[in-house]
Amino acid sequence: MWPWGHLAVGYLLYRGIVRDRVPDAKSVFALALGTQLPDLIDKPLAWTVTLLPNGRSLGHSLLVAVPVLIGVALLADGRRRRAAFALGVGYLSHLGGDALYPALGRQWDHVGFLGWPAVPPIGYADESAGILAHLLNFELTITSGFELLLVSAAAVLWLVDRRPGWDTMCRMLRTVVPS
Repeated sequence: MWPWGHLAVGYLLYRGIVRDRVPDAKSVFALALGTQLPDLIDKPLAWTVTLLPNGRSLGHSLLVAVPVLIGVALLADGRRRRAAFALGVGYLSHLGGDALYPALGRQWDHVGFLGWPAVPPIGYADESAGILAHLLNFELTITSGFELLLVSAAAVLWLVDRRPGWDTMCRMLRTVVPS
């Protein structure tokens, strides 16, 4: 799944869980981080410095994710509990999103990353291409088109929610980028 697909799935899932409560800026940022975190861990450590066997291993493993997310939840105080929950939803939605297509295709060996290192890693054909090469090789297919529809739905919902986090992000950018 592409980064924007992970973000969309995470937002739609989170909003489905919290239903009537519009997320605050901290929760939206935590959710967004969670939807990208497995790839931010695994892709550089596999593709750039080759410490991991592939781009779906350590950060994509439930054997790692579940204890870490439980630890985050236990350490979160009352003010940060919503953000910790949002981070967890985003993170787990990423894992589910990556397992979705192989599961639909009944390629069960391709969902083994969820059990790494207990389940041996598989070799991906394009594993050494790198992040930029993956982005430059984007093609509009049925699956990427489906993800773009999810992005559209999430964007509409985010607009209906009055763009939570947008003003905070703009303020932060104004402090970093001179006008």
